[in-house]
Amino acid sequence: MQYCSSVLSPGARPLVRAPANRQPPPFEHLITLPLLFAFVLASASLTLAQDAGTAATEFRGNGVAITIVVHAPSGEPLSSPAMVKLFRGGTIPSGQAETSHGHAELVVNSIGDFTVLVESAGYASAQKEFSVDATGREQVDVYLHSSDSSVANNAIPGRAVLAPKAKKAVDDGFQSLAKDNLSEAGKRAAEAARLAPGHPDVLYLRGVLYLKQKDWSKAQDVLENATQVDPSHAQAFAALGMALCDQGKYDAAISPLEKSLQLNPAAAWDTRWTLAKAYYQHAQYDQALEMSQDALAAAAGKAPEIQLLVAQSLTAVGRYDDAAQALRDFLREHADRREAATARRWLDRLSASGKISKN
Repeated sequence: MQYCSSVLSPGARPLVRAPANRQPPPFEHLITLPLLFAFVLASASLTLAQDAGTAATEFRGNGVAITIVVHAPSGEPLSSPAMVKLFRGGTIPSGQAETSHGHAELVVNSIGDFTVLVESAGYASAQKEFSVDATGREQVDVYLHSSDSSVANNAIPGRAVLAPKAKKAVDDGFQSLAKDNLSEAGKRAAEAARLAPGHPDVLYLRGVLYLKQKDWSKAQDVLENATQVDPSHAQAFAALGMALCDQGKYDAAISPLEKSLQLNPAAAWDTRWTLAKAYYQHAQYDQALEMSQDALAAAAGKAPEIQLLVAQSLTAVGRYDDAAQALRDFLREHADRREAATARRWLDRLSASGKISKN
């Protein structure tokens, strides 16, 4: 039996909406050092939920003062205001500030991996990942591009970003899956889940791993969470459709698969193939024929067995001669494949039933 998820091709993964932070007063840069200590101590109870440190701890050597320098497309420091948001581990808010003459300073109380997100009117949002491995001071330069620039950063405003360590764990996990090394993929997925348990890319990795392990129910649960967290995650919708298809829930599989193609019209052929199967099993034969033909063309020889689904769909819509020709073409070009026996049997049935003339 050909499982719907057996041809899953992991792809790029989008990001999700990040939690918004309270905006600090725009006059922070005017506060003198003594007043800054007083301000931090007075407002400490308001910032406990964030990972931000204080100037006091930084000057005692327990934290890091991070200066963000925002550059205009010309390379000069940005003259207009920009909002700078800092995240530790990709999701933990660590403070935000508005720039003054292109500069903003944020103080954190721990080292590690950070992501800075910069937004300014008239420019595409930009993000940059960096690591801090020592206390003291750190400078990070971020370059903005015009909002219509083709080289603009691909960050999506307000979406959470995956920190470098978690991103590496996810990437390594998919590389292991591509090599069918499920044990190593499981380790990487567990590491990613520890670092960023609710991130949709991490949930997607776990879902694909469950698909590979043929644990369809767990795959469905995790992938449903991924699509709820990020309703624009095309790959997660495709994988969810495959998990439902593998359980025989063809009617339920159609919606997420269609959503995946809506989000990414250039989706891989395996998504189209799975949707064609769901259409066929749901007796939507015209749609099954169109989608299976699209999948066969998009696969470009990688999955010639799709032609059998094309033949099934042609038969279902009453195009018996075309179905027979599709089966003959498959046998002529792929007689050595295991599916050839099925193709011969179907061709014989068409002939025996009088649907086509005997050769």
